[in-house]
Amino acid sequence: MQKNIVVTGGSKGIGKAIVEKFLKEGHFVISISRSIGDLKELIGEYSDSLDCLFYDFSKKEDVMSCSAFITNKYDSIHVLVNNAGVFLPGQIGNEEEGVFELQMALNISAPYYFTRGLLPLIKQKTHNYIFNICSTASIMGYTNGGSYCISKHALLGLSRVLRLELMPYQTNVCAVIPGATYTDSWSGSDLPQSRFMKPENIAEIIYTTWLNREHACVEELLIRPLQGDL
Repeated sequence: MQKNIVVTGGSKGIGKAIVEKFLKEGHFVISISRSIGDLKELIGEYSDSLDCLFYDFSKKEDVMSCSAFITNKYDSIHVLVNNAGVFLPGQIGNEEEGVFELQMALNISAPYYFTRGLLPLIKQKTHNYIFNICSTASIMGYTNGGSYCISKHALLGLSRVLRLELMPYQTNVCAVIPGATYTDSWSGSDLPQSRFMKPENIAEIIYTTWLNREHACVEELLIRPLQGDL
Protein backbone atom coordinates (compact mmCIF):
# COMPACT_ATOMS: atom_id res chain seq x y z
CA MET A 1 0.00 0.00 0.00
CA GLN A 2 1.36 3.42 -0.97
CA LYS A 3 2.55 5.55 1.95
CA ASN A 4 3.26 9.28 2.22
CA ILE A 5 6.93 10.06 2.78
CA VAL A 6 8.30 13.53 3.64
CA VAL A 7 11.99 14.22 3.07
CA THR A 8 13.66 17.55 3.80
CA GLY A 9 16.80 18.40 1.86
CA GLY A 10 15.60 15.97 -0.78
CA SER A 11 17.22 17.51 -3.86
CA LYS A 12 20.72 16.05 -3.51
CA GLY A 13 23.01 13.72 -1.59
CA ILE A 14 21.51 11.46 1.06
CA GLY A 15 18.13 13.17 0.81
CA LYS A 16 17.84 12.59 -2.92
CA ALA A 17 18.86 8.94 -2.49
CA ILE A 18 16.10 8.48 0.10
CA VAL A 19 13.55 10.15 -2.18
CA GLU A 20 14.54 7.87 -5.05
CA LYS A 21 14.46 4.71 -2.94
CA PHE A 22 10.92 5.26 -1.66
CA LEU A 23 9.71 6.26 -5.12
CA LYS A 24 11.14 3.08 -6.63
CA GLU A 25 9.34 1.07 -3.96
CA GLY A 26 6.01 2.58 -5.01
CA HIS A 27 5.43 5.28 -2.40
CA PHE A 28 4.39 8.94 -2.64
CA VAL A 29 7.20 11.33 -1.71
CA ILE A 30 7.04 14.97 -0.68
CA SER A 31 10.51 16.42 -1.19
CA ILE A 32 11.41 19.78 0.36
CA SER A 33 14.43 21.83 -0.66
CA ARG A 34 15.44 25.35 -1.65
CA SER A 35 15.74 24.41 -5.34
CA ILE A 36 15.09 21.56 -7.74
CA GLY A 37 18.71 20.40 -7.44
CA ASP A 38 19.23 16.90 -8.87
CA LEU A 39 15.54 15.96 -8.95
CA LYS A 40 14.79 16.83 -12.60
CA GLU A 41 15.08 13.25 -13.82
CA LEU A 42 12.95 11.88 -10.96
CA ILE A 43 10.28 14.53 -11.56
CA GLY A 44 9.98 13.38 -15.16
CA GLU A 45 9.85 9.70 -14.23
CA TYR A 46 7.62 9.91 -11.16
CA SER A 47 5.43 12.94 -11.91
CA ASP A 48 2.38 11.34 -10.24
CA SER A 49 4.24 10.24 -7.11
CA LEU A 50 6.55 13.16 -6.33
CA ASP A 51 5.55 16.52 -4.90
CA CYS A 52 8.44 19.01 -4.78
CA LEU A 53 8.09 21.91 -2.38
CA PHE A 54 10.57 24.79 -2.28
CA TYR A 55 11.30 26.39 1.07
CA ASP A 56 14.40 27.73 2.82
CA PHE A 57 14.59 25.86 6.11
CA SER A 58 17.18 28.25 7.54
CA LYS A 59 14.18 30.56 8.03
CA LYS A 60 11.69 29.65 10.74
CA GLU A 61 8.82 31.23 8.84
CA ASP A 62 9.49 28.92 5.87
CA VAL A 63 9.55 25.88 8.15
CA MET A 64 6.23 26.85 9.68
CA SER A 65 4.66 27.67 6.31
CA CYS A 66 5.78 24.33 4.88
CA SER A 67 4.40 22.28 7.76
CA ALA A 68 1.08 24.17 7.54
CA PHE A 69 0.89 23.56 3.78
CA ILE A 70 1.49 19.83 4.17
CA THR A 71 -1.00 19.57 7.04
CA ASN A 72 -3.68 21.24 4.92
CA LYS A 73 -2.96 19.22 1.77
CA TYR A 74 -2.38 15.70 3.13
CA ASP A 75 -4.38 13.67 5.62
CA SER A 76 -1.52 11.49 6.87
CA ILE A 77 2.27 11.20 6.99
CA HIS A 78 3.87 7.77 7.40
CA VAL A 79 7.57 8.64 7.25
CA LEU A 80 9.34 11.90 8.05
CA VAL A 81 13.02 12.23 7.22
CA ASN A 82 14.64 15.34 8.70
CA ASN A 83 17.67 15.50 6.42
CA ALA A 84 18.14 19.19 5.56
CA GLY A 85 21.30 20.56 7.10
CA VAL A 86 24.56 22.37 6.55
CA PHE A 87 28.21 21.83 7.46
CA LEU A 88 30.50 24.83 7.78
CA PRO A 89 33.95 23.91 9.11
CA GLY A 90 35.56 25.98 11.78
CA GLN A 91 36.49 26.21 15.43
CA ILE A 92 34.48 27.78 18.21
CA GLY A 93 37.25 30.32 18.80
CA ASN A 94 37.49 31.54 15.22
CA GLU A 95 34.21 30.84 13.40
CA GLU A 96 32.87 33.77 11.44
CA GLU A 97 29.90 35.69 12.81
CA GLY A 98 26.65 33.99 11.82
CA VAL A 99 28.09 30.50 11.28
CA PHE A 100 26.73 29.28 14.61
CA GLU A 101 23.29 30.78 13.99
CA LEU A 102 22.96 29.30 10.48
CA GLN A 103 23.97 25.78 11.51
CA MET A 104 21.74 25.83 14.57
CA ALA A 105 18.84 27.08 12.43
CA LEU A 106 19.14 24.36 9.78
CA ASN A 107 20.49 21.46 11.81
CA ILE A 108 18.34 21.65 14.94
CA SER A 109 15.71 24.43 14.90
CA ALA A 110 14.28 23.34 11.52
CA PRO A 111 13.73 19.68 12.46
CA TYR A 112 12.37 20.75 15.86
CA TYR A 113 9.72 23.10 14.49
CA PHE A 114 8.97 21.02 11.40
CA THR A 115 8.39 17.86 13.41
CA ARG A 116 6.19 19.75 15.87
CA GLY A 117 4.11 21.03 12.98
CA LEU A 118 3.60 17.57 11.48
CA LEU A 119 3.00 15.63 14.71
CA PRO A 120 -0.80 15.86 14.47
CA LEU A 121 -0.62 14.03 11.12
CA ILE A 122 2.01 11.55 12.27
CA LYS A 123 0.10 10.61 15.44
CA GLN A 124 -3.00 9.68 13.45
CA LYS A 125 -1.47 6.36 12.39
CA THR A 126 0.56 3.73 14.22
CA HIS A 127 3.93 2.32 13.14
CA ASN A 128 5.04 5.56 11.53
CA TYR A 129 8.72 6.52 11.49
CA ILE A 130 10.73 9.69 12.02
CA PHE A 131 14.32 9.52 10.82
CA ASN A 132 16.63 12.33 11.94
CA ILE A 133 19.81 12.40 9.87
CA CYS A 134 22.47 13.09 12.45
CA SER A 135 26.21 12.51 11.99
CA THR A 136 29.17 10.96 13.75
CA ALA A 137 29.57 14.58 14.87
CA SER A 138 26.54 13.81 17.06
CA ILE A 139 28.57 11.39 19.19
CA MET A 140 32.09 12.84 19.10
CA GLY A 141 33.83 16.17 18.74
CA TYR A 142 35.99 17.29 15.81
CA THR A 143 38.60 20.04 16.11
CA ASN A 144 37.26 21.61 12.92
CA GLY A 145 33.65 20.82 13.72
CA GLY A 146 32.81 23.81 15.91
CA SER A 147 29.14 24.70 15.96
CA TYR A 148 28.34 21.86 13.54
CA CYS A 149 29.14 19.32 16.25
CA ILE A 150 27.07 21.31 18.74
CA SER A 151 24.05 21.31 16.43
CA LYS A 152 24.34 17.62 15.60
CA HIS A 153 24.70 16.67 19.28
CA ALA A 154 21.46 18.58 19.83
CA LEU A 155 19.73 16.68 16.99
CA LEU A 156 20.64 13.38 18.65
CA GLY A 157 19.14 14.71 21.88
CA LEU A 158 15.97 15.70 20.05
CA SER A 159 15.73 12.19 18.61
CA ARG A 160 16.05 10.55 22.03
CA VAL A 161 13.37 12.75 23.59
CA LEU A 162 11.00 12.25 20.66
CA ARG A 163 11.44 8.50 20.90
CA LEU A 164 10.11 8.54 24.46
CA GLU A 165 7.32 11.04 23.80
CA LEU A 166 5.97 9.15 20.77
CA MET A 167 6.26 5.64 22.19
CA PRO A 168 2.62 5.69 23.42
CA TYR A 169 1.53 6.45 19.84
CA GLN A 170 3.54 3.51 18.44
CA THR A 171 5.55 5.95 16.35
CA ASN A 172 9.20 5.04 15.85
CA VAL A 173 12.05 7.55 16.01
CA CYS A 174 15.52 6.78 14.71
CA ALA A 175 18.69 8.86 14.87
CA VAL A 176 20.66 7.96 11.74
CA ILE A 177 24.36 8.54 12.44
CA PRO A 178 26.35 8.22 9.20
CA GLY A 179 30.08 8.61 8.89
CA ALA A 180 31.83 9.85 5.75
CA THR A 181 29.37 9.69 2.86
CA TYR A 182 30.31 10.94 -0.60
CA THR A 183 28.18 14.02 -1.18
CA ASP A 184 28.89 17.56 -2.38
CA SER A 185 30.62 18.29 0.93
CA TRP A 186 33.40 15.85 -0.04
CA SER A 187 33.48 16.45 -3.80
CA GLY A 188 36.77 18.37 -3.65
CA SER A 189 38.55 15.74 -1.58
CA ASP A 190 41.69 13.98 -2.84
CA LEU A 191 40.54 10.74 -1.25
CA PRO A 192 39.20 8.00 -3.55
CA GLN A 193 35.42 7.59 -3.60
CA SER A 194 35.92 3.98 -2.52
CA ARG A 195 36.89 5.34 0.89
CA PHE A 196 33.39 6.74 1.39
CA MET A 197 29.91 5.34 1.74
CA LYS A 198 27.42 6.15 -1.00
CA PRO A 199 24.19 8.06 -0.30
CA GLU A 200 22.38 5.01 -1.68
CA ASN A 201 23.87 2.90 1.14
CA ILE A 202 22.20 5.12 3.72
CA ALA A 203 18.88 5.11 1.83
CA GLU A 204 18.82 1.32 1.57
CA ILE A 205 19.52 0.88 5.29
CA ILE A 206 16.82 3.40 6.23
CA TYR A 207 14.30 1.63 4.02
CA THR A 208 15.13 -1.77 5.52
CA THR A 209 14.79 -0.29 9.00
CA TRP A 210 11.37 1.09 8.09
CA LEU A 211 10.19 -2.30 6.78
CA ASN A 212 10.54 -3.72 10.31
CA ARG A 213 8.52 -0.91 11.91
CA GLU A 214 5.66 -2.98 13.33
CA HIS A 215 7.75 -4.97 15.80
CA ALA A 216 11.10 -3.21 16.15
CA CYS A 217 12.39 0.33 16.52
CA VAL A 218 15.99 1.04 15.63
CA GLU A 219 16.61 3.96 17.96
CA GLU A 220 20.13 4.84 16.81
CA LEU A 221 21.71 3.68 13.58
CA LEU A 222 25.49 4.17 13.41
CA ILE A 223 26.87 3.59 9.90
CA ARG A 224 30.53 3.95 8.95
CA PRO A 225 32.57 3.23 5.80
CA LEU A 226 33.93 -0.30 5.53
CA GLN A 227 37.48 0.88 6.30
CA GLY A 228 36.41 3.15 9.13
CA ASP A 229 35.64 6.85 9.30
CA LEU A 230 37.86 9.65 8.06
